[in-house]
Amino acid sequence: MTRVVSYNILAGGYSLREKGAKRTEQLLKIIRSADPDIVGLPEALNPIKFEGLTVVEEMAQALGMQLIEGGQTGSNRDYRTALMTRLPILSVKNHVRPGVLTRPLLEVCVEERSGQQLTIFVIHLAASFNRRWAGNHIRMREVREILNILAPFRAEGKPHILMGDFNTLAPKDDFTASALLKYVMRLDTRRKNIALQDGHPHLDSVVPRRLRFLNPVFRAVGQSDLLCKLFDLAAYFYAPRGPIRLLKEHYIDCFRYLHPHEQGFTCPAAAPAGRIDYVFADPTLIGRLEMCHVMVEGEDGFLGEHASDHLAMAAEFGLLVAPGVPSTPADNAISRT
Repeated sequence: MTRVVSYNILAGGYSLREKGAKRTEQLLKIIRSADPDIVGLPEALNPIKFEGLTVVEEMAQALGMQLIEGGQTGSNRDYRTALMTRLPILSVKNHVRPGVLTRPLLEVCVEERSGQQLTIFVIHLAASFNRRWAGNHIRMREVREILNILAPFRAEGKPHILMGDFNTLAPKDDFTASALLKYVMRLDTRRKNIALQDGHPHLDSVVPRRLRFLNPVFRAVGQSDLLCKLFDLAAYFYAPRGPIRLLKEHYIDCFRYLHPHEQGFTCPAAAPAGRIDYVFADPTLIGRLEMCHVMVEGEDGFLGEHASDHLAMAAEFGLLVAPGVPSTPADNAISRT
């Protein structure tokens, strides 16, 4: 079987509020517990240059894996993607689309133990939450381009997986926006007006400029259970979901396929509010899908919230299609609704 993990490790595994302290060991406790063959890292390489090996280089060495770095982003403030694997690498390609993809789409083809070829794509879609629906339009543009890049794989029936941090919700998924709001406000309190691009959200990063006069109101929401419920209800209907709806026209959302009624929240790890990290499989792989779950904890019960602001997503694919595979449940089928 082949085990894959998608894991946003936050700022390349560095704690910038702690003078660049590395979280290598904490992250390894999470990753090792899955015993993965492939690890996709949407936020792997920090644009700030630190001395010595990077966190991902240290992790790759500790895990006995090869490290493939994603392409340059064109901005000195963006984090780059990467992938680690213990499987033989057959090819690597970075799909750079200036002005279309915020970060290049990383493509890595590996050879599974059965001799089959499997191609992994790792992406980190734009956040731009404070740009309201403009942020959603950016992600929609990115997803359309990704679907164009992956079109030949679909046409030729080549097994492939798309995973990473998509910064958006899936249709019908729950969203506890009040938990996210409380989390951001706690970070703002600890931030103390320090201008630090540390990967963590802050209130101005999620509230559009023209609505920032409402920040005192948002702070009041977290102090009232009733206001939290109303805020959650409004946010559920307001939150854009188009990018995932578009992807599900062509791909299987592995977690939702196996867990039609579980929340599966992945972010923020310390106060899970929504699911924005995904493993998508092309339909040729669905008969091989055996497991997909959110990694709340790692080795020795180590909590994921102490390693990153995202929880990792793990999936496992058998090497051969098992006989008598049940048909896709109606709620999880690829649809155009």
